Amino acid sequence: MEMFFAAPARLAAPIMRKSEMMPVVDWNQVWQKSRMENSVVRRDPDFWDKRAVEFTRHATKTDYIGQFLQIMKPEPDWSVLDIGCAAGTLAVPLAPAVKSVTALDPSPVMLSLLEKRCRDHDIANIRAVKGRWQDDWDDLGIGVHDVAVASRSLMVDDLREAVVKLQGRARKRVYLTALVGDGPYDRKIVEAAGRKFSLGADYIVVYNLLHQMGIYANIAITKTSRDADYAGVDEALDSMRWMVFEMGCEEEDRVAKFLRSTLVLEQGRYRLPYSRIERWAVIWWNLNQAL
Repeated sequence: MEMFFAAPARLAAPIMRKSEMMPVVDWNQVWQKSRMENSVVRRDPDFWDKRAVEFTRHATKTDYIGQFLQIMKPEPDWSVLDIGCAAGTLAVPLAPAVKSVTALDPSPVMLSLLEKRCRDHDIANIRAVKGRWQDDWDDLGIGVHDVAVASRSLMVDDLREAVVKLQGRARKRVYLTALVGDGPYDRKIVEAAGRKFSLGADYIVVYNLLHQMGIYANIAITKTSRDADYAGVDEALDSMRWMVFEMGCEEEDRVAKFLRSTLVLEQGRYRLPYSRIERWAVIWWNLNQAL
């Protein structure tokens, strides 16, 4: 007796209605949510006033700026706007290669150090301006420049607004630098203080938002070593204090205890027994690429 088996019917792929499609991610909202949840970065002018000398000393020792300038390839006829200039981390080495630099920062101490560095290096083409992202830049006399730069200074709650603001101050090109992973932070130090390490969004959110805005940007990753040595626990603690915003006495004791049990002695200096690599994403685009 022959037996026949009917082939199973092939089901047609369901047609998704427009209303059933995956929702579009609002990358600016992702950025804003990550800022709210961030347990590390909460900086104001008072913070930078207190850290200005230490920050400047460290910033001039790393190779980040050298790598940034290789990516930037500054041109001698450029006027450049440097947002969050600190004590001239970028502005001072950039100044000899361009026509002029307008350096904006909210910290009076940082700007005072910048002006001193200009005097020490006989630099006359940097204009220092005290101001913040949220200020009215017209009131500050910022004007329009060939190039606008926010190097490691994207400490803004509304990223889309910041991008639009930067583009409005540039004729030719915009440069942003955003965190990659943990950036300059050591999560072991933050966790030793008893806090949860939550740095928030890194460069990929910035890049995705730019794409969503119709900006097809270029990207390059810088890479520098964060290895350092110290005279002892106190010096190490002082150099790491900035990583834990408004660190209390008990938190400071926990970090000191961690350092005492972790630092190793080599040739009369102490260092952490592990290496850290600091990465930053340099993102840039020409204004004629922005839709």
